Amino acid sequence: MAEKISFEAPRGMRDFYPEDMAWRNRVFDAFRAAGEASGFEPYDSCVVESYDLLARKAGEEVGEQIYHFFDKSERHIALRAEMTPTLARMVAQRQKELQFPLKWTTIAQCFRYERMTKGRKREHYQWNIDIIGEDSILAEVEVLQAACDALIRMGLSSGDFKVHVSSRKFLGELLQKSGIPPEKHAQVFLALDKRGKMPDAEIAAMLKDGGLSEDEVKATFAIMDTKSYEDSPELKELFRLAEIAGFADCLEFDISVIRGLSYYTGIVFECFDTAGEFRAIFGGGRYDNLLTTIGGEPTSAVGLGFGDVVVTELLKSRLGEKAAKEKKGVAVGFMFPEQRDAALKLAASLRKQGYSVNLQLKNQKPKKFFSHADSSMAAKAVFLGPDDVEKGVARLKDMQTREETEITL
Repeated sequence: MAEKISFEAPRGMRDFYPEDMAWRNRVFDAFRAAGEASGFEPYDSCVVESYDLLARKAGEEVGEQIYHFFDKSERHIALRAEMTPTLARMVAQRQKELQFPLKWTTIAQCFRYERMTKGRKREHYQWNIDIIGEDSILAEVEVLQAACDALIRMGLSSGDFKVHVSSRKFLGELLQKSGIPPEKHAQVFLALDKRGKMPDAEIAAMLKDGGLSEDEVKATFAIMDTKSYEDSPELKELFRLAEIAGFADCLEFDISVIRGLSYYTGIVFECFDTAGEFRAIFGGGRYDNLLTTIGGEPTSAVGLGFGDVVVTELLKSRLGEKAAKEKKGVAVGFMFPEQRDAALKLAASLRKQGYSVNLQLKNQKPKKFFSHADSSMAAKAVFLGPDDVEKGVARLKDMQTREETEITL
């Protein structure tokens, strides 16, 4: 006897039923609208990438974190875990032809084989917005403004989230002033990025293993208490410009934001819900050296990755599980087969007028029809009986107020 097939999606992957798609559409619509409002051009790419490209960007240990395999021609390829390496490859491929700065955006399906925790799946969608070829802090401002705009469009307020902002450059300067040489900074960044995920004693052990003395470890932890960014010209300029743009209330300085990835070079940021219930909503920063890592010409860049999983959980928590199921459109039904043609004609007429119309496909009793319409996405409903067709007039019912208005068939 054949083994029974499981109806569950593969572990860490997701199915999207209509109620899930309502949330996904709410999030994606906000992504697209915010990107378009800030002048970002959409792009896309294949979901598989060369394994060598990903390994060059993230190191050979990337093999433990991604889905990779050899195809029938023995090419080593992988499902993309993020979009940044692909973006770098695409820009490098046409670097001589493109007009900089570029403002590009995409919503990419990404796959990462890792331990699942709250807010982390093995498959997710990620909104990426990047500005390539611009040295000015205005690039960071544009990226952050678009991300905050997207959250507002989803239905959140600046009281629901804060973008924690720091600077790898500023942190490096503080470390150097404390006597910690630049050659040890990469190890410090890597260790401090894990702060909050493991005890400070383990962080200290990582720092010592990386070659820091006892005094250097103490100095590193003391720097983590820095509350002012006044000594950082780039951070001062960022907050000044954010004030002018009207979203400074969404930002706060946080020296502990490190971003563990080695390719970040300047300002870095992570967004969290203010209640501290969830993982980071999005993260990013300036990465001026990535194109040279894969063989391209030196080019400045700023970008962020904004996943759909955490923000959807946050929206459900703040707005309610059913908030995405917006009532819109018209449901049209009929009592007997003889009214079917009239119902079809009415549905076609309403669709031509721009309405979304859900036409019931067989005759029903009024109670069943209105019960189904009430539980659907319909904001209004029309039910045709023999008298309605004979008179050429029907009643359009508002499903929330229950008010009825006459319409001509």
